[in-house]
Amino acid sequence: QVQLVESGGGLVQAGGSLRLSCAASGRTFSMYAMGWFRQAPGKEREFVSAISQTNWNTYYAASVKGRFTISRDNAKSTVYLQMNSLKREDTAVYYCAAKLLTYSSENLYSRTYDYDYWGQGTQVTVSS
Repeated sequence: QVQLVESGGGLVQAGGSLRLSCAASGRTFSMYAMGWFRQAPGKEREFVSAISQTNWNTYYAASVKGRFTISRDNAKSTVYLQMNSLKREDTAVYYCAAKLLTYSSENLYSRTYDYDYWGQGTQVTVSS
């Protein structure tokens, strides 16, 4: 089992940047594929970005591609989401998620039900 704790959210003006962090504790972090999701008020949770367990392949939702960058540091058991050129529509609670893999995999996962563990979320608010 792994525990996930997000941080780095806050209030930022449109066009600004934030970097979210998700620190994992528990089982070996390198065993997990990781993802970021977000949920705006009144909307379903949606996929933002994913990074694979091995080779660190990445995948982005069309709405954030070119603006957001996902990365991971296995030595620090942390996954990051660098968010640039933020827009009002990026306002949401951001969640990180972990999928345990018992085999080496480059696969990427974009559906909420793919993931086994979730953090509590961090609020990102983008003002105009």
